[in-house]
Amino acid sequence: MKSLAFRSHPDLLVGLEQADDAGVYRLTEELALIQTVDFFTPIVNDPYQFGQIAAANALSDIYAMGGRPLTAMNIACFPLKTTPAEVLKDILQGGMDKVHEAGALLVGGHSVEDAELKYGLAVTGIVHPDKIWTKGGAQPGDALILTKPLGTGIIATALKGRLAAPEAEAAMIAVMSALNKAAAEALEGLEVHAATDITGFGLLGHGLEMAQASKVELTIFAAKVPVLSWAREYAEMGLVPAGSHANRMFCEKHLKVDAEVDQISLDLLADAQTSGGLLVALSPLHREVYLSRLLRSGVTQAAAIGKVTEADVGRIRVVP
Repeated sequence: MKSLAFRSHPDLLVGLEQADDAGVYRLTEELALIQTVDFFTPIVNDPYQFGQIAAANALSDIYAMGGRPLTAMNIACFPLKTTPAEVLKDILQGGMDKVHEAGALLVGGHSVEDAELKYGLAVTGIVHPDKIWTKGGAQPGDALILTKPLGTGIIATALKGRLAAPEAEAAMIAVMSALNKAAAEALEGLEVHAATDITGFGLLGHGLEMAQASKVELTIFAAKVPVLSWAREYAEMGLVPAGSHANRMFCEKHLKVDAEVDQISLDLLADAQTSGGLLVALSPLHREVYLSRLLRSGVTQAAAIGKVTEADVGRIRVVP
C-alpha cells in the first residue's frame, strides 16, 4: 500500500494516508460522508448469528469515527455447490436485522460463488466535519475507556476445538453481535479526543496505532481491563489464536511491561477481536459521566482501563 500514489483532496478529511478506521469526505461545511467495508469467514456455527456479528463489525467503524450509519450493502462469497441456499438466507437475514437495529437501510449488495463462505458489508454514514473522531487526537491526561470486554478470539479458538462451554459461547456471541451504537451515542457533548474500535489487532495493536498517531504514550492497567469469563482459563490451556500471538510479537518492541504483569494477561491484551468495543480517549473530567451514561444505556462491561501520558511517545506501558 505504501508504494501506491494516493491522490489528496481538500475535502478528503480522512484518507489512506492516516490509516484510520474509515474514510471521510466532506460534502458541505456541516456534512461529511463516512465509508467503510469489512467481511470475513464464519466465526460461529449459526448462520443467523454470523450475519449479526459481521454486520455489527462492519457498522462499528462508522461509530468509531463519531458518525451515524445511513446505508449498507451486502458482500457475500458463497459455495453454492456444497452449502444449502438456506444458509445464505439466514446470514443475510441476520445482517439485515442488525443494520435495521442500527437505524440504517440495506440498499443492495453483491455476491459471487466461491469455495469459501465469506460475508460482510460496505457501510456509508455521516458526521459533522468538525466532530470526526480519529486515532490521532489523544492528549496527555486523557482517560482511556474500553466499552466491551476482551477474550472473544480465545473463546472462538476454544469453540473450534469443541472445548468451549455453552455459556462461554453465548457470552462471546452476545459481545460480538452488540452494536457500538450506544457506546458512541453516550459520548454526545463530551470532550472526545480520539477513538478507535478493537478488532483484529487486539487492544495492544489498536492502542499502539492510537499512541503513534497521537504521538503519546498509553498506560494500560491490566487488572482493570474487562475480560470475558472463561477467556483466561482457555488462554492458560494454550487456546490462544495465531493472530493474537502475531499481535503480541508485533507490538513487543513498542511495549514497556512491568514485571508483575503475567504472560496470560499480555495474551488477553493482544487477543484478536471480532466486533470489539470502542477504545476512547477523553478528558478525565468526563470519565465518570461517560461511564454512568454507558451503564444507563445498557453497556454494562465498560471500564476505565488507563490513561494517556507523554512519557514515551508512540509506546504502550502495561502495568498491573
